[in-house]
Amino acid sequence: MTEQNKLRFASDYQEGAHPEVLRRLVETNLEQSPGYGTDAYTASAKAKIRAACAAPEAEVYLLTGGTQTNATVIDALLRPWQGVAAAETGHISVHEAGAVEFCGHKVITLPQRDGKLAPETVRACLAAYAGDENREHMVMPGLVYLSQPTESGTLYTLAELEAIRAACDAYGAGLYVDGARLAYALACPENDVSLPDLARLCDAFYIGGTKCGALFGEAVVFPRPGTAPHFFTLVKQHGALLAKGQIAGVQFDALFTDDLYGRVGRTAMAAAARIREALTEKGYRLAFPSLTNQIFVELDEEELARLSARVEMSFWERTPQGRTIMRIATSWATTEAQVDALIALL
Repeated sequence: MTEQNKLRFASDYQEGAHPEVLRRLVETNLEQSPGYGTDAYTASAKAKIRAACAAPEAEVYLLTGGTQTNATVIDALLRPWQGVAAAETGHISVHEAGAVEFCGHKVITLPQRDGKLAPETVRACLAAYAGDENREHMVMPGLVYLSQPTESGTLYTLAELEAIRAACDAYGAGLYVDGARLAYALACPENDVSLPDLARLCDAFYIGGTKCGALFGEAVVFPRPGTAPHFFTLVKQHGALLAKGQIAGVQFDALFTDDLYGRVGRTAMAAAARIREALTEKGYRLAFPSLTNQIFVELDEEELARLSARVEMSFWERTPQGRTIMRIATSWATTEAQVDALIALL
């Protein structure tokens, strides 16, 4: 099989935009709109996001990408002497090229299990700083970073988020959730965390568009107004302010119309469920208990060579036993025919 004919399951951002998003972009393409997110489509998108989050006073900002969003939001929420606590496998810890540190804030990495921080781990980190007599010589953990889903495709339960929020409150730290793949978390049958829950528990979170049906874009939500003063100006300082802000506004307005954001998540989840079931039935070993659209499978050298010749997956890591963990990712664009073809190769 040639590279061109391979089945492509390497990531969930290989296609452009959902047809409904693209249709709205084409329909509005020649309209003239004021810049920098002051247009009517952005206003409509923000209103729909506030309604979906049951947070009528929330401040909403549309940025372009995940790393940019994480660096900008974390910089806004921290004072110069503070850092952000994150799982050692967290995106800001591993795959963002030191973007947060580039802003002058240390990422304080913590032990994790299947990509998740346990509430007791968070509390212990915050308590250790508060109880250290030399803390003025140290970086203060002023914020806790989580992602929903995690890098391992796992989910925080509502009870876990509430316990982490309680630990943050006990020590004066903030809570920020990276929602790059939030559509897939919300669509997971086992999920019990809603957008209103995130709005209630977080100081800030973002609703991912880049990996969830948009050409690009992430919607940052500050549920309580005034959480990040002059955030608009900080966005510009980070080079994250779109002059043609209506392009992001049109996309999120479409994603939050007629439950499109929910539908893109359910498409990916249905495909992932079929693949996960087939892998299990055929005796493959799954590396993490992922519930969402990312599936991590352990392969020996023979399996890796055979499947890689026909399927594009993404490398994750090698195990001490000499096996290779590869990621299979579904998306809003994954078709039943693609899933059928992959299962036939297993």
